[in-house]
Amino acid sequence: MKIAAIYARVSSDQQKEEKTIASQTAVLIEFARQENYQVPDEWVFEDEGYSGANLIRPGLERIRDLAAEGQIQAVLALSPDRLSRKYAYQVLLTEELARHGVEVVFIKAPHSGTPEDQLLIQFQGMIAEYERAQILERSRRGKRHRAKQGEVSVLSGAPYGYRYIRKTDDAAAYYEIIEAEADVVRKIFNLYTVESLSIAEITRQLTALGVPTRKQKPRWERSVIWAILRNPAYQGRACFGKTAVTTRQRITRSVRLSGRLPNRNSANHERPRAEWIEISVPALVSEETFALAQEKLIDNKVHALRRTIEPSILQGLVHCRQCSYALYRSSTQTSARKIYYYRCLGSDAYRHGGKAICDQNPIRQDLLDQLVWTEILRLLEDPALIHNELNRRLEAARDSNPTQRRLDTLNRDLIRVRKSIERLLTAYQEELLSLDELRVRMPPLRQREQAMQAELQAINHQTADRAAYLQLAETLTAFLERLHANADTLDINQRKRIMRLLVKEVIVGNDLITIKHSIPRQMVPTGGSSQSSIPASEQNQTPSDKYSLLCKGREDTALWRAFVSVYLFTIWHLHRCR
Repeated sequence: MKIAAIYARVSSDQQKEEKTIASQTAVLIEFARQENYQVPDEWVFEDEGYSGANLIRPGLERIRDLAAEGQIQAVLALSPDRLSRKYAYQVLLTEELARHGVEVVFIKAPHSGTPEDQLLIQFQGMIAEYERAQILERSRRGKRHRAKQGEVSVLSGAPYGYRYIRKTDDAAAYYEIIEAEADVVRKIFNLYTVESLSIAEITRQLTALGVPTRKQKPRWERSVIWAILRNPAYQGRACFGKTAVTTRQRITRSVRLSGRLPNRNSANHERPRAEWIEISVPALVSEETFALAQEKLIDNKVHALRRTIEPSILQGLVHCRQCSYALYRSSTQTSARKIYYYRCLGSDAYRHGGKAICDQNPIRQDLLDQLVWTEILRLLEDPALIHNELNRRLEAARDSNPTQRRLDTLNRDLIRVRKSIERLLTAYQEELLSLDELRVRMPPLRQREQAMQAELQAINHQTADRAAYLQLAETLTAFLERLHANADTLDINQRKRIMRLLVKEVIVGNDLITIKHSIPRQMVPTGGSSQSSIPASEQNQTPSDKYSLLCKGREDTALWRAFVSVYLFTIWHLHRCR
């Protein structure tokens, strides 16, 4: 009696749910009993959810180890495509097992070793590989076509806040809003964009309030909040084809430490935004709120604390004019105190093969922070400047707003769809169209009509939000007065928050410091000199009257002889100060 091992495999999650692998195992065990193969219980291997195009599978790896150890004499499988979907892999495995004296027996394939039977097995392997490629391509093209038609069914389930309603004979599939979850989504966006809370703090608040997740768990994860903030479906445009399956580049730490293999040798990587296909769904937040969340996500990559113990108001905002590298903070300890500096990454020789690529001098943190803070307060002394900018934006929004053009397009498309529906009903009433044909052609039109109406409603809400945003000038004067009155008493975190709102970046050179901010200011005409941004009362002062030395014993220092140049920029999301 030969000692054998049984191998069964299914690749899709649907097959796992339908327990088709159990039916394979049952057939193989019955075959082993009839053919007098001895199969120990621990040598029945099942790979659930593993693609046949991949050789790295836990059960298959164990069988190859047993064959190399000489513990088995045969391997039983249902058919060659269960062993692998690629013909080259089938040949590799069968030859490897044959070298160890192990016979591979397929129930649904010839058992003899004649050349004709071997040729038939080879043909089965090639056909299986071709069939797999054909199924993948047909599935991809079919889903892409349905996505362009606006069908929600091609998406992989409904995100948090929605319920997926399956298609019926009378209506296509669609997303239905779950009001309780939708309120949580709106709360998340509000906490992140208006109250400027971090993702970690939002996670803690939701967990403390006992808000259940989609799986009814009491504990929220930061990755879930991050995914919600990035999902375009919440602004009314779900996207198909956002990611592409490619070869896995790395093994995660949890998988590596557990000693197990990843279930798939692939990973999802985000595709370019231009390749996404948008599908209209009911919106939960406005486009402005979603866009603001995306901007903050990008900014947080630059402004993240990264284990910072002592914060600074310009953290993540300063970079070098000469080499464009960012400036990081370093420190030195004197006998009296600890002094912090901003240092250019390009000036560190050890980072660039032993040779520095920039000669930028270190800059005292306290001096540069105070200089930029003073300049920002000076810019806020004229509230009329911001009033004029808000009025200009209001006029621009009325005259050439892209949302208005989208609104016109939706109204035209909605009229066309409704006319098409009327034509179908007229054709059915005049018996030019059968009832079955009407049932097939009417649901897509109804679905498009509902999607357009939902988008129109969302745009109307966005228009109201925009009007409220552009009317901030009424309360802006009071805000600036409070800011000036409390400027000296604000702590470091409050100053840092104001700096993030008003400063785009600070560019440092050996003889010039440029503050790129978001409030326009008229330059004083002084012949085009870079000194034009410094008040006349200060132009007659020597550097030593205003600034202290940056480095002990140095006369040629970066901030000592630097001038401030303020560029003109439009107002940059100042409404976040509300």
